Amino acid sequence: MAGDEFSELLGRLKDRSGLSYGVLGKRLHTSTSTLHRYVNGDAVPTDYAPVERFARACGATPEELVELHRRWVLADARRGRKAGAAPEATQPPEATEASGPAAEEEPRTRTAAAAGTPRRRTVVLAGAAVAAVLVSAALVANLVPGDGDDEQGGKQSAGAVAPSVDERPRASEPADAKGGSASPSVSPSGSPTASASASRSAGAGAAPGDSGVEEKATAPVVAVDPYKWETDCGPHFLVDRKPGQVPPPPGEQDARGWVNALGAVSAGRQMLALTVQGTGKATVVLDDLHVRVVEKSAPLDWNDFSMGVGCGGDVDTTAFAVDLDAGRPAVSPEAGQRDFPYKVSESDPEVFYILADARAHHVSWYLELDWSSGDRKGTVRVDDQGRPFRTSGNTGRPAYDYPLGASEWGRNEFEPDIPG
Repeated sequence: MAGDEFSELLGRLKDRSGLSYGVLGKRLHTSTSTLHRYVNGDAVPTDYAPVERFARACGATPEELVELHRRWVLADARRGRKAGAAPEATQPPEATEASGPAAEEEPRTRTAAAAGTPRRRTVVLAGAAVAAVLVSAALVANLVPGDGDDEQGGKQSAGAVAPSVDERPRASEPADAKGGSASPSVSPSGSPTASASASRSAGAGAAPGDSGVEEKATAPVVAVDPYKWETDCGPHFLVDRKPGQVPPPPGEQDARGWVNALGAVSAGRQMLALTVQGTGKATVVLDDLHVRVVEKSAPLDWNDFSMGVGCGGDVDTTAFAVDLDAGRPAVSPEAGQRDFPYKVSESDPEVFYILADARAHHVSWYLELDWSSGDRKGTVRVDDQGRPFRTSGNTGRPAYDYPLGASEWGRNEFEPDIPG
């Protein structure tokens, strides 16, 4: 079972590390009883962040971190299905004494009713920090503007994204670089159409038995963590404030709140984690991933704040690079990683890491994920909850860090300005 595979890998990492539950509990600021429940399979964490911290404390390799994330996604989905399952109806004692035609008809009626009930689907929003952040976020499918190359069909947004249920070609006005949401979508004929979050068509969302229509694949679900730590120490951010006005650096799981509160912008290099999962048994092919630039301007002249000191290392699994300074930025595989296409389903998600670099510009951008399944195809917009991602060059900017044990930000004594 998915939950057993997840706990089994946790136990293997713990045993190999040689660390006791007490030592791990102190390092992770978690009770030993909670860690026992995770490793024994009695509980599955609602967020991935504590799982990743546990694995890193146990010395997990990058490959093991990817595999652990996959198993957590499946275990979390399995737990969600258990929580959402309706209790079975109990048969009244007197019903057992019924006989004749009425007694024979009743089981058939119950069977038909059960067959007509739409199958519930569990949408998993995963990622090291994204689960905690997206709980309160609306799952809105924002359609994107045509760029002159849209022959795929309907498009939708995936800051967190709901399955597409109406994939007719349609267009909408773009969200601006300041973070505005896209306007209501408009059909090719000019008449307004409802978004996927507001309505469901009977065909795509219905299960067999509702109208005799076979279940067909819809757009994959994409969960986005736009502030993934590439190392334990984290990235750089540009903030338009003096050091005394900036709070201490956050942990990875709290990065989004810190960034939003300060209006910070990813500096130099931004790492995204995309968890892509199908919405049913049908296999969905992820055909390609494209970069779309909304706006490109001069780098921001703000102060640079590092989330850690003295760290290094790279992610070398499922990683794709994007040079945002290029005339036409594109996604390219890194470290021998194979290029698209990929396949996903409800039980077999994929996790992709996007490493976006900007040195000479401040770039507002998003991604488009092309998918297909049988005769269906479409494009999912991947952004920051309806807003473009923002990444700015930081060369020459004043560099501040927050050393271990410090109580305030200080100018980097070795490199007071970010080197070119």
